Amino acid sequence: MTAKTTNFAQLIQKDRQKREKENWQGSFLEYLEVVKKDPSAAMFAHKRIHNMIEDAGTKNLTDTDDPRTKRIFGDEPYTVFNFFKDEFFGVEHTIAKIARYFLSASMQGEESRQVLYLMGPVGAGKSSLVDKLTRGLEQCPPIYTIEGCPVHEEPLHLLPRHLRPEFEKMLNVRIEGDLCPICRYRLKNEFNGKYEDMPVKTSHFSKRNQVGIGVVPPVDPNNQDTSVLIGSEDISKLDRYSEGDPRVLELNGAFNVGNRGMVEFIEVFKNDPEYLHAMITATQEKFVPAPGRHGTVYVDSVIIAHSNEAEWNKFKADHTNEAIMDRIVVVKVPYNMRLSEEIKIYEKLLKKSDFTAHVCPHTLEIAAMFAILSRLEQTSKCDLMTKLRIYNGEEIVEKGRTKKITIDELRADTKREGMFGVSTRFIMKALDNAIAQNPRSINPITVREALISMVQETDMADDVKAHYLELLQDILHKEYLSMLERDITSAFVYSYKEQAEALFNNYLDHAEAFVNKTKVHDTNTKEELEPDETFLKSIEEQIAIVGSSAAGFRQEVIAYLWGSTRRGDKISYTSYEPLKAAIEKKLMHSVRDISRIVTKSRTRDKEQSEKYDAMVQNMLNNGYSEDSVDMILKYAANNLWKD
Repeated sequence: MTAKTTNFAQLIQKDRQKREKENWQGSFLEYLEVVKKDPSAAMFAHKRIHNMIEDAGTKNLTDTDDPRTKRIFGDEPYTVFNFFKDEFFGVEHTIAKIARYFLSASMQGEESRQVLYLMGPVGAGKSSLVDKLTRGLEQCPPIYTIEGCPVHEEPLHLLPRHLRPEFEKMLNVRIEGDLCPICRYRLKNEFNGKYEDMPVKTSHFSKRNQVGIGVVPPVDPNNQDTSVLIGSEDISKLDRYSEGDPRVLELNGAFNVGNRGMVEFIEVFKNDPEYLHAMITATQEKFVPAPGRHGTVYVDSVIIAHSNEAEWNKFKADHTNEAIMDRIVVVKVPYNMRLSEEIKIYEKLLKKSDFTAHVCPHTLEIAAMFAILSRLEQTSKCDLMTKLRIYNGEEIVEKGRTKKITIDELRADTKREGMFGVSTRFIMKALDNAIAQNPRSINPITVREALISMVQETDMADDVKAHYLELLQDILHKEYLSMLERDITSAFVYSYKEQAEALFNNYLDHAEAFVNKTKVHDTNTKEELEPDETFLKSIEEQIAIVGSSAAGFRQEVIAYLWGSTRRGDKISYTSYEPLKAAIEKKLMHSVRDISRIVTKSRTRDKEQSEKYDAMVQNMLNNGYSEDSVDMILKYAANNLWKD
């Protein structure tokens, strides 16, 4: 037996031992001892999912010194839930509302008797959120059930009602619910009413094995059958048992299957309203009718429904649905609106696929920009690209000053932002189309072309199509050229970051001397020099700081960086956004002419060829591929520097 085979065997054996250790069998009397030691063994479904989310850990977003995070969330006490954090991006508000629902429902308040309804546009992540909860349940410890019970019910249902108050005190639990018709029949006829002898065992949650996780797909309203929800009677058994005998029951409906766990309603409002009354009864009254004439079945289940906004608007427009709407907790699931988080979504999806193509710099960024721009509403306060950057927590510098617009101000003017626009699936299809052109490498040029083709070919309203094409052919074209110019010119700068830091430190020395009316100490010559205002102005004019405004800007820089130093923050040329922008523009300006000449030249002398080759190598070192760098430089020569 090889070592690898041995490892396989060890893995299988270890898993089998773990599962066997979790398995438990005993009488109801023995189960009572289990609950006495650990009352959580008898917890309700909402409490179980709440604990599942909380046990993964949380992080308070206000406990950070990151200025970008503070700009995004302000002083609001938002929490990151580790249960969701590696799979969902940019939807902290939505996840916080879902977690709040489970917290409230776990205390057996009114929300434990309401449907959790996720409403949002296609591809926003509604199904993925439910799937995450499903997978979480399947990883939870097993539940204790009456052995042989078709609905895997809580064994405490065996206790007669007159004894429950006393047992609740002894066990420190709340007992709610009644035996299903089948277990009631078995108790009477197999165990002669001796409920203490009824067998109890553990069961693992499993969507595939239909234990604790039920799913209700949309059903044709003209051909609906409530057996999907509550099970049916097995007519093949009617020749052996009477119609009123519980043994003819097949309790395999979604509510029966999802007892102790959760039931998912997919595209819920595609069903006829009458079909939804069973859902409301299940969540509000905690029971569903048994098939035929067999009374009711108690169900303890989290009911989660989801659909798109159009279905919801159509449903709530009908006043006859008010009773159902009153029993629904609506949580909006909009598209992500943050650029950095949108890129993470694409990266996650690409990692899950067999994607092997090289991704050039800015490729996913350009795709993500288009997605987010398509989801934004126009505002008079700024242009869409500025709005995108503010939503991303970036500082926007205009004429040497940070633009004083907050995210909350922009959101206050919106109505449906995030509920429309292109979906993640649309972007992923465009990436697939770009890969079809060159399986080895994709870049912003090919992806933007793929997006343009898809918009032109997709059936959508004319005004929406025109808007999307403007975003791609004008706004994003200019934005990518700006990115490309930075990449090419910085590739010409030897030790770009080192030079930026040198300019930064030099600026600080002279600005501090200017503000404090002192002199600059030259470490090389040991001379005491006057502040070099010509140098200071050469930096400041890059961001339109001229004339009398220069003195105020220098004071702001020194005050900001002094405050950062006092807090113990590490200082670099990127610390203060306006100064960072000025330094980068200064560096780019210093090599713009040579980069333009060398890139556009069809014939180069020896010196130009050496510079060009060095630039190409720097671009390769910075993440560009050999397949794409030639295309990108030709694109720059044709579009970037117009003579």
